[in-house]
Amino acid sequence: MKILFHLCIGILFSLNILAQNNKHYVQIAQSAYSIYWLAEKYHVQPRAMDNHFSNDIWKSFLGTLDESKIFFTEEDIQKLREYQDVIDDEIRTKKYSFFEISSQLFVTRLKRADSIITNILKSPFNYKIKETFTVTEDTCYAKDDKLWIDKIRKTLKKYTLTHIVEQNSNPTQKQIDSLDVVYRKKAAKVYKHVIRNFLESPNGTIKELGDYYCQTIASCYDPHTNYMSLAEKEDLEEELGQKTMIFGFSLDNDENDIAIIDKLIPGSVAFKSGQINKGDKINRLQWENKNAVDVSDASAQEISELLNQDNHSKLTLFLKKQDGSERIVNLTRSENTEDDDNKVKSFILKGEKTIGYISLPAFYKDWEHEENIDGCANDVAKEIVKLKEANIDALILDVRFNGGGSVSEAAELAGIFIDAGPIGIMHVRNEKNTLLNDVNRGTVYDGPLLYMINGYSASASEIVAAALQDYNRALVVGSRSYGKATGQLIIPLDTTVNLEKYNELDSLKQEYLKITSMKLYRVDGSMAQFYGVAPDVVLPDLSSIYPQYEGDEPYALKPDRIAGNKYYKPFGYPLPKFQSYADSAMMKSNYFTELNKIISTEHKQSEFIDIP
Repeated sequence: MKILFHLCIGILFSLNILAQNNKHYVQIAQSAYSIYWLAEKYHVQPRAMDNHFSNDIWKSFLGTLDESKIFFTEEDIQKLREYQDVIDDEIRTKKYSFFEISSQLFVTRLKRADSIITNILKSPFNYKIKETFTVTEDTCYAKDDKLWIDKIRKTLKKYTLTHIVEQNSNPTQKQIDSLDVVYRKKAAKVYKHVIRNFLESPNGTIKELGDYYCQTIASCYDPHTNYMSLAEKEDLEEELGQKTMIFGFSLDNDENDIAIIDKLIPGSVAFKSGQINKGDKINRLQWENKNAVDVSDASAQEISELLNQDNHSKLTLFLKKQDGSERIVNLTRSENTEDDDNKVKSFILKGEKTIGYISLPAFYKDWEHEENIDGCANDVAKEIVKLKEANIDALILDVRFNGGGSVSEAAELAGIFIDAGPIGIMHVRNEKNTLLNDVNRGTVYDGPLLYMINGYSASASEIVAAALQDYNRALVVGSRSYGKATGQLIIPLDTTVNLEKYNELDSLKQEYLKITSMKLYRVDGSMAQFYGVAPDVVLPDLSSIYPQYEGDEPYALKPDRIAGNKYYKPFGYPLPKFQSYADSAMMKSNYFTELNKIISTEHKQSEFIDIP
C-alpha cells in the first residue's frame, strides 16, 4: 500500500509539472503571436512572415542558446531541422512545437553537460599526450554523444592550458601541476555559470528560454526591435532620463573571483540598513515570492545580472560577514539622487584661444515637467551661457560614445545652434511624412562650432550631426557615426492596445515590445541609416580600432531616399576643407602616429583570420 501511495504521489507531482510547463508554453506562444501582430500593425517596414523569416528565427534561436556549439550535437540539430520552415506557421497559429522540443532538448543537454564537466574536472589534465583540437571541432556541433563528450573535454582542457600559458609561457612541471588546479576550478565556474543561468533562473527555466525565443523573433525584424520585460523597459527609461532606482551597493571580485560588497552609496537603502559592510559576501539572494538562488561562488558580474532582473520586488540578501557570522537583509530599490554620470559637463580650454568644451554622454529627457527643464538640450544651453560669460572664441560639443536617446531632445539641441528651419523628416508607415522642428526660434550660440562624433555616436547624435552639416552650421569632426536613423516605440505586448488611448501609467505590464516605428531622414531626403554620418574632418580615436556599425548588424534596415524639404536653405556657404590641415597636424602628433599604427596593425591581422 505504501508503495502504491508513493507511486500515486509521484504521478500527481509529474502531472503538475507537465501542467505548469504546458501553461508556460501556451503563454510563450501567445507572446510570440503578439510580437508578430504588433509588428504587422506598427513596424515601419515589417518583414514578411514566411519561410525566410522562419529560417532566420530557427538559426538565431539555436545560435543564441548555444553560441559555442558545445551543448547541442549534430544529431539534435537534425531532429530540429523539420521545424526550419514551419516556425512562421506556428507563430501565426499560436503553436509551440519547435520551442517545446528545442527547449526540452537543450535542458536535457545542459543537465548532462553539468555532470560531464564535474566528472572531467575532478582529475588533472594530461598535458604529455599529443592531441589536436581542430578549428572544425571547435566551431561545429559534435556528430554524436561520444564526440560531444570529447569536445567538452577538449574545450575545458583548452581553457585551462591557455590560461596556464598566459600565466607562464614556459612553466616547469611543478608550476603546471599547481596552475592546473587553479584553472580547472575557474573552468568549472565559467562553464557551469552558463548552465546555471538557465537551470536556476529565478523566473524558471522554461520562462527564461521563452524570453530568449521571443527576443529572437523580435530581433529578426531589425536590430532595435526588442522583446522586453518590465525591468528591461524601466532600465531603458532610466537611460533616457527617468529616475534611477538602486539598492545602493556595488560589487567587486576578491582574489578568488568571488563577489564581495565593495562600496555603499551614502543615503541609499543599503547604507541606511546599517547591516551591510564592505567585504561582506552574498551567499544567497531571493526575490519576493521566488526561490532563493545560491550565489556563494558567483562573480560580481553574475550577481549583477541577477540583480537587474527586477526593479520592484523586495530582495532578501543572505550575507556572510567577515567574522564568519551570517545576516539576512531585506532591501527595496530607491531613487538615486546622486547620479550625474550621464549629465552634461563643460570645461574651458585655455590656449591661444579660449575654447568652450561640452561633453554630452546621452540624450536624456525630462519626463516630469512639461517645460522640459531637466532635459539634455536645456542643460547644454545652461552650460553655453556659463561658457559665454568666459568670452569663449569657439565651442566644441562632444557626442562621441553617445548612443542617442530622445528624438525631441535632438531637435531642441540642434535648435540651440540653428535659428530656423526643419531639423529632419520623420516617416511612419501609412502616415504622411512630418517635419522634425525645433519649436523655439532663435539661437543660444551662433559662434564657431565643432561637433565631435565617432562610431559609437548613434541615433539622436546623428540627427544633430546631419542637421548641423546640412545647414553648414558646424564642422563635424571624428570618425563615421554608427548609422542608426530609426526611432522606436515601447508598447505593452498586448494585441488589444490602442495607442491613441494608451497611458502606461494606468497599469504596469510584465511584457513589452520596443518596436521600430519610424524612419528619420535628413532635410534633403537622404538617410544616415546603415552607413552613418561622414565627418567633414576624419580624426581617428580608439573606437576606430574595432569599428562596429549598424550595417554590420543582421537584419539592419537598408537606407532609402524620399523627397527633401523644398523650403530648406543652408546658411552661408559650405565650410572650408580642413582635412589637409588635420592630416598635417596628426603627422606631427606622437599620439595619432601610434594610434594609426595600432589601427593599421589590427586591421591587417583581422584580414588573415580564416575560420571556416
